[in-house]
Amino acid sequence: MADDQSGPSAQAAAAPAGTNEHRAQQRQRMFAMLGAAGAVILVLFGLWWLLVASHYVTTDDAYVGAEVAQVTPLVGGAVKAVHVHETDQVKAGDVLVELDPADATFAYQKAEADYEATARQINGEAATADSLSAQVTARGADLARAQAQIDAGTADLAKAKLDYDRRAGLADSGAVSGDELSAAKSAYDNAKANLAAAQAAAAQAAAARKAAEGQFQAQQILVQGAVESNPQVAAARAARDAAKLDLERTVIRAPLDGVVSKKQVEVGQRVGVGVTLMSIVPVTQAFVDANFKESQLRRVRPGQPVTLKSDLYGGRVVYHGVVVGVSGGTGSAFSLIPAQNATGNWIKVVQRLPVRVRLDPNELAEHPLRLGLSMAATIDVAKSGEPSHGG
Repeated sequence: MADDQSGPSAQAAAAPAGTNEHRAQQRQRMFAMLGAAGAVILVLFGLWWLLVASHYVTTDDAYVGAEVAQVTPLVGGAVKAVHVHETDQVKAGDVLVELDPADATFAYQKAEADYEATARQINGEAATADSLSAQVTARGADLARAQAQIDAGTADLAKAKLDYDRRAGLADSGAVSGDELSAAKSAYDNAKANLAAAQAAAAQAAAARKAAEGQFQAQQILVQGAVESNPQVAAARAARDAAKLDLERTVIRAPLDGVVSKKQVEVGQRVGVGVTLMSIVPVTQAFVDANFKESQLRRVRPGQPVTLKSDLYGGRVVYHGVVVGVSGGTGSAFSLIPAQNATGNWIKVVQRLPVRVRLDPNELAEHPLRLGLSMAATIDVAKSGEPSHGG
C-alpha cells in the first residue's frame, strides 16, 4: 500500500524539474540564436559599410547658388521705359531699361561736329603746307637770281677796275683826259656798290628761303601722314566714338540669360552710374555649394560624381553633378567678426567647408532651380577624380 501511495507523488515532483530544465534549454537556444543573428547583422553592417557606405559622404547643408549679374547703368539719366518685370525670363541682349537719350544725343552731335571741324582744319593745314612748299621754291628762285646778280656784279666790277686802272696809268702821260678818268672812276665805284647790293640781296634771299623752309617743315610735322592718323583728328574721333557709346548705353540690355530678380527701377526715376537696377539670375548655370564637415573631406577630390536632391521636387528628381573644388576657407573664417579661440573657455566646434558642385545643364533645363533652395548632396568618394590642393 505504501508503495502504491508514493509512486504518483514522486512522479508529480519529478515533472516540474523536467519542465524547468526544458525551459532553460529553450532560453539558451534563443540567446544563441539572438547572438548569432546579432553577429550576422554586425558582419552584414560591416560589409555594407566597407563596400557601400564608406564610398559616399552626404550632407543636407547644401544650397543652390549662381553667378548673379547686377544690372547697373554706365551712364546717368532719367528712366524712359522699363521693359521687364520681376520673375521675367530674359535672353542675353534683350532690352531691359531705356534712359532718356536727349542729353547723350546732343553730346554725340557736338562730338561729331568737332570731329568734322578738326578733319577740315587738318586738310586746311595740308593746303597751307603745299603753299609753304611753293614759297620755299620761290625763295630758292630769289636766291638763285641774287646769286646771278652777284656773279654779274663781280664781272662788272672786274671790268670797271681794269678800265680804271688802265686810264689811271695813262693819265700822267696826258693820253687820257681828266673827264675820262673821272668817268672810269665813277663806273668802278658804281660796280662796287652794285656788287655789295647784290650780295646783300643774296643774303636776304637766303634768309627768306631759310625762314620759308622752317615754316614748311613745321607745317609738315603737323600734317604728316594721312588725315585720319593725325593726332588731333584721332583725338576728335575718339571723343566722337565715346559720345556714340554713351548714346548706345542709354539702352540697357541683359548681360546673360536668366530670371529678373530684385527689380528696383521705375519709369521717371533718375538713376546714376553704378546704381543697381535689378539682378539677373542665370538659373540655367546654377551650381550647388554643399557644406561638408571637415572630417568628411579627406577623400573629396575635384571631378568626383555627385547626386543631389532638392526639397522643391522631392526624391522623385535626382540631379547629377561634378565636384568643381573646395572653398579656401570656412564660413566663420570669412565672417565680419571671425571667431576668436584664444581664450580659456574654448569648445571645439566641427567646421564645415563649402564644396562647389557643377550641375548637369540638361537636368537644370528640365527641372529649373532657384537661388538659395535647399539640396541634399552625396559625393562618391570612391572615384579618383582629380588631385585637389584643398581637399
